[in-house]
Amino acid sequence: MAKKKALGKGLSALLENANTDVTTSSIGTESKTVGSVATISIDSIEANPWNPRSSFEAEALEELKASIEVHGIIQPLTVRKLGRDRYQLISGERRFRASQLAGLTDVPCFIRIANDQSMLEMALVENIQREDLNAIEVGLSYQRLIDECDLTQEKLSQKLGKSRSNITNFLRLLKLPVPIQVGIKEGLISMGHARALVSAGDEETQINMFKKIIADGLSVRDTEALVKGRKTGEPITTPVKKPSYDFDSSAVDFSNRLSEKLGTTVQLTANNKGKGKLVINFDSEEELNEIIEKIDG
Repeated sequence: MAKKKALGKGLSALLENANTDVTTSSIGTESKTVGSVATISIDSIEANPWNPRSSFEAEALEELKASIEVHGIIQPLTVRKLGRDRYQLISGERRFRASQLAGLTDVPCFIRIANDQSMLEMALVENIQREDLNAIEVGLSYQRLIDECDLTQEKLSQKLGKSRSNITNFLRLLKLPVPIQVGIKEGLISMGHARALVSAGDEETQINMFKKIIADGLSVRDTEALVKGRKTGEPITTPVKKPSYDFDSSAVDFSNRLSEKLGTTVQLTANNKGKGKLVINFDSEEELNEIIEKIDG
């Protein structure tokens, strides 16, 4: 028996499957071959009710609208056929909304046949691969794939081509109090900060630390030390370490940014001659693999 093809790195694996295509002569005046792009009236397309992304920045839509007015739609929308002359979006809602703002009457579309669960999977997977999603949106998409598509974390890992630890880390963020989740979505703290707060204690403690991170401008490294200090009974104060070598601001900034990106402590040290080392810390083999994945990615 042939092995079932996984979703792979994105929506493309699904769209390459000829079984999800529909060939019809009722679209336009010419018959369409499998995999071709059809021009469809924008009024005959309805939004995707399963789209995990519910908010779209007005400024970003205006920028996309301006681009569409000049260049048209570069990447076609993907829709499924509902019935006679009616279609539903699978992916491309930002392009769809921007096209409406631009006053387009017709848009290019890939047409697929998909049942509700397949459509949900396609919308969620396509959404997860976007680079501008915040960590909470990714976590919610993972959770919906698990709950609504009856997937285990292991199966989800295989379908998305993501490590099990990557999926677990995003799902853990959903256990944080709502104010902290909102802070993540608004970019007030990074995922590295949020991961540290997950193990900070009860909800009140987490929120108090969240407020301190924002008020004091704590780095991920500072936050981890803050959480560690609470666990060991040390006074909860912002750790201040004087380096053995006076690095310039660009080196310190790079160390802090690397720490936030990797979600772990990064130590920059040197002797008085400037000879030193950059150390990336990890607590387990799983965390090391995750760090390697972030660097390679």
